[in-house]
Amino acid sequence: MTPRGQQDGRTAAQTLVAALGRRRFLQAALGVGAGSALAAGSAVSASAATSSASTGASAARGAGGRGSGKFSGILQPGRGRIRGDVYLSSDTDDVLWGYVPSVHADAVARVRSGRTITIDSVSHEGILEDQGRDPVAYFAEHGVRRREVLDDAAAIAAGYSRTARNFDVDGPHVVTGPVLVEGAEPGDVLKIETLEATPRVPYGVVSSRHGKGSLAATAAGAPAGITLDEVMPPVATDGRGSGVPTEYGNVSVFAEVDGDHATMGSGRGRVRFPLRTFFGMMGVAYAETTNLTAPEANSIPPTLGGGNIDISHLGAGSTFYLPVSAEGALFYVGDPHMAMGDGEVALTAMEGSLRGTFRLTVCKPGSGDAPSVAYSYPFAETADAWIPIGLSDPDGSAGGQLSDLDVAMRRAVVNALDFLQHDHGLDRAVAYAYLSAAADFAVSQVVDRTVGVHGLIRKSDLR
Repeated sequence: MTPRGQQDGRTAAQTLVAALGRRRFLQAALGVGAGSALAAGSAVSASAATSSASTGASAARGAGGRGSGKFSGILQPGRGRIRGDVYLSSDTDDVLWGYVPSVHADAVARVRSGRTITIDSVSHEGILEDQGRDPVAYFAEHGVRRREVLDDAAAIAAGYSRTARNFDVDGPHVVTGPVLVEGAEPGDVLKIETLEATPRVPYGVVSSRHGKGSLAATAAGAPAGITLDEVMPPVATDGRGSGVPTEYGNVSVFAEVDGDHATMGSGRGRVRFPLRTFFGMMGVAYAETTNLTAPEANSIPPTLGGGNIDISHLGAGSTFYLPVSAEGALFYVGDPHMAMGDGEVALTAMEGSLRGTFRLTVCKPGSGDAPSVAYSYPFAETADAWIPIGLSDPDGSAGGQLSDLDVAMRRAVVNALDFLQHDHGLDRAVAYAYLSAAADFAVSQVVDRTVGVHGLIRKSDLR
């Protein structure tokens, strides 16, 4: 059962939502009268009207996602500096919780190709059902004051109703979008430059849940290579049979942010590590379904449309290329990360809400504006490296899921070969030898049903 304090807090929020409506609830919490980001055909925020795309690019230049991101103050929705030409909040009526937009989705914002958009994303950690679905009460247990809890997170936890939540089936992610990019058509590439990935709060959460993560038990018992005693969380604490998420025995570890570092644990068991902020989820509409909760629209597995790609290099200063399947591309974000090691082994990264600013540019076939591989498969780059990507099962989760790292590795290598041969003129045998001699391939993540591998090809090696 939900603790009484959490229950009271959630009930009060639900009462306000019922009285005011979900959109006005958030406005009342903020004390402003801001409406939808897409009003009268325009998504331009008045506070962002004078912002320039170059401002964000200058701030992010060279960051590359490694060691980037620094907390400098609470960023409630719409408050503080907004760098983009367009601003989009995570409004309760517009976000999807656990699912990504399909090619038939209605856009909630619009941007011209080559212009920028700032998005206030919301982390799912602290609002999920196994944590009580009340972030005010949940974070209070860790010493977080009410003013340090985001109003949009509280509103979503209390009032989300676009889809009926099923904790055991739905993805965990709060997905913001989609954004229509003018001129984007199927067959194009959307070039996504991350200019900013700024922490909105001074804390984050890393969670490990029963049946999930790299050391999770399977229906048959311990997975290959480990024993039941080595399963995490320990099998003896598995309370999923209760059917009550707060009694599942899942483990969430709280982390505090100080500037550009985070700490977790206490005493001699305390660890400190740098923030590496990035969006685990950046995508364009890919699924053909009209059903909001269709398996192929689940937010957990990444696809050819990107989504929950979880590549730690995709922070400020990086560029992500995605093949377009829908008119307007229909760009979305979610799963904001404050730090993540390659593999994301426990199940989640250090999850925490971020403010992101992105430049979205349409690349047409034959223009030379995007790597050739990107017209059929996700591809990325930083200031220093090209990043070919491989996924084990990139077509969504319909009809089962293939989680074979060997498959993901082979696809990453083939995509790297195609890039080196077709974009840089290397003989394919020479390119294969070069990858073996000088390129690094790493596990992106092993926890999203579809697993991923990414390569790092130094730009300085390509003369």
